[in-house]
Amino acid sequence: MIITRFAPSPTGNLHIGGLRTALFNYLYARAKGGKFLLRIEDTDFARNSVDAKEGILRAFEWLGLDYDGTIEYQSKRLALYKQQIQKLLDSKAAYYCYMSKDELETLREEQRKRGETPRYNRKYRDFEGVPPERIAPVVRLKAPLSGEIVIDDKIKGKVSIQATEIDDFIIARSDGTPIYNFSAVVDDALMGVTDVIRGDDHLSNTPKQILLYQALGFPVPRFFHIPMICNESGKKLSKRDGAMGVMDYAQAGYLPEALLNFLVRLGWSCGDEEIFSKQTLLQIFDVKDINTAPSAYNPSKLLWLNHHYLNAQSNDSLRALLEPFGISIEPQIAEILFPALKERCKTLVEMKEHYLEIMNPPVYDKKLFAKNVQQGALDVLAQSFEILQSLAFDDAQTLESAFTQNIAPNKPFLLLRLALLGKGGGVPIFVAMMALGKDESLRRIAELRSAIAADLGVDCSTQ
Repeated sequence: MIITRFAPSPTGNLHIGGLRTALFNYLYARAKGGKFLLRIEDTDFARNSVDAKEGILRAFEWLGLDYDGTIEYQSKRLALYKQQIQKLLDSKAAYYCYMSKDELETLREEQRKRGETPRYNRKYRDFEGVPPERIAPVVRLKAPLSGEIVIDDKIKGKVSIQATEIDDFIIARSDGTPIYNFSAVVDDALMGVTDVIRGDDHLSNTPKQILLYQALGFPVPRFFHIPMICNESGKKLSKRDGAMGVMDYAQAGYLPEALLNFLVRLGWSCGDEEIFSKQTLLQIFDVKDINTAPSAYNPSKLLWLNHHYLNAQSNDSLRALLEPFGISIEPQIAEILFPALKERCKTLVEMKEHYLEIMNPPVYDKKLFAKNVQQGALDVLAQSFEILQSLAFDDAQTLESAFTQNIAPNKPFLLLRLALLGKGGGVPIFVAMMALGKDESLRRIAELRSAIAADLGVDCSTQ
């Protein structure tokens, strides 16, 4: 059985690089009928954040990424790590190192002066004397002195590292807490993880982890190192490129379906298809289709996908999605406005803003208002008011047809937009009228006419 895992550290917000890793692990396990596990690597007690941990869980819930079993917390497994460290000490596969930080730094500085690569000199590898006083030792693994370590990576192919490149690395700090590489190996082995899918920034950790699997007598899992996500210039992705924490995307009005579809296409493909529902991915996803080259983060593509998924929502679904943004829309208003808003809006935030532009009292665009401070505008608004007052507001198309048949050749659409929306653009004006209703539409037209008359210094009631 395929067993994968996602193992974030709760020291900051979950970002899209981590989410893509989680998604690939999730889809691969589910598509193969296996298990997907969640582990929180919270042994960095100085940097752990409750908000970060809760943010990870909220992101999983929002995206619908379910995991098997209960969440494993490394902070609750410290006794287990100590047992495994003692196992290595007892078998002479690891040893206590009493070299102080100052001594180690002096050693490294001397090596630099000689043009050598700074590294620990294995001073205590076979030490049998009396340990120095007042030194709390670290624990180091005995790395092989010759040969090579081979990573059979399922994305990058075979990667060989000479054993001489690997130092006797630390597996436990002087306070007894384990180093990342050690705790990750113990957890993956004891949790039964068969496939480790992660970013290729972890590739340098893999030789050390393979040595730990071998020293502990655990089977080595399959490794898949995913190329990183880059910006459009091919450089490391950063917040300046638009990358945000996962829940920031939710607050910005993106749909989980769009974000998942966007992320899965960052490094994975299936023919020329661009749109993939989660249900489809659960059937067809395979890690063998992950690209070997880095992927470029394209915010325009994400907006395009979000627009696609917004358009696919029912009116009732959109009403529910807008409620967390403080917008409660009556069903009849949604039926009128949503087709036009879906066409124009790429995010829920944009939809909220367009809705409020229609329903809130207009604030006139200064340039457009000044351009229409003239007698002709008063006449057009007066005529429009009279015609609209006589018409039934049944539906936008019928209203527009009846209005255009009765209005003078100088069509007043721009003035009507200014009156109703305060600007020159927006949803079709007769759609806005239907959403506002007859009384409010007429009130806004009369209000603009009064404002223009006041600037002209005339009494519009006599016009």
